[in-house]
Amino acid sequence: MSIHPAAIVDPTAEIADGVEIGAYSIIGPHVTIGEDTWVGPHVVINGPTRIGRENRIFQFASIGEIPQDKKFSEDDSRLEIGDRNTIREYVTINRGTEQGGGVTRVGDDNWLMAYIHIAHDCIVGNGTIFANNASLAGHACVDDYAILGGFTLVHQFCLIGRHAFCAMGSSITKDVPPFVMISGAPAHPHGINQEGLKRHGFSNEAIANIRRLYKLLYRSGSPLDEVKKTLEVRAHDDTEAAVFYDFFQRSQRSIIR
Repeated sequence: MSIHPAAIVDPTAEIADGVEIGAYSIIGPHVTIGEDTWVGPHVVINGPTRIGRENRIFQFASIGEIPQDKKFSEDDSRLEIGDRNTIREYVTINRGTEQGGGVTRVGDDNWLMAYIHIAHDCIVGNGTIFANNASLAGHACVDDYAILGGFTLVHQFCLIGRHAFCAMGSSITKDVPPFVMISGAPAHPHGINQEGLKRHGFSNEAIANIRRLYKLLYRSGSPLDEVKKTLEVRAHDDTEAAVFYDFFQRSQRSIIR
């Protein structure tokens, strides 16, 4: 453990072996930081917050602060961050609210560039990339390996599916299905995230199947309810269709079309 003499660490905070905390950082009560996490200078972390191991948190980040929600009144809420995340300068991640389930959660291996905002009750999966100034409003959910381009704005309660790609400056007010590329303000679909799928090891056969499912959703002219029924049938023996079906089971808003 290496804590700079100019840092302020609450005596109730739980700091694991190998943690480094830079000058002028403030670690509040009810904060847990896992092994080998690096906290740079001028970082503020308030609790209840639990941070896993091998994270890197850069200067001027604000982690675990109270939500920007007028209804919040010292609710019993928390923030949970997993392992091996990179959290760059001026990132703000707020705790949850009682109305939203009480927790904001960020998974493992995420890359959060400068000026990212993750609001109360958001759920971020694993392996995502948020480019500079991307922002999530409250209760949004971003599934594994999704990419948000710079200045992407996501409306409250929106769901972004696995391996989706949201281009720079996208304004997202509806749910984004998995594997789909979107762009614009308001955002519209523009095919599948083929390059991203290749980089994550999807076979040519799997990519071709995803393309067929995309056409079923966006080109067939079938009502969305019929598409959902087709996906439900295919989900039993079709891995990619199962991902689409799971997405629609969780979707609370209409989808980008």
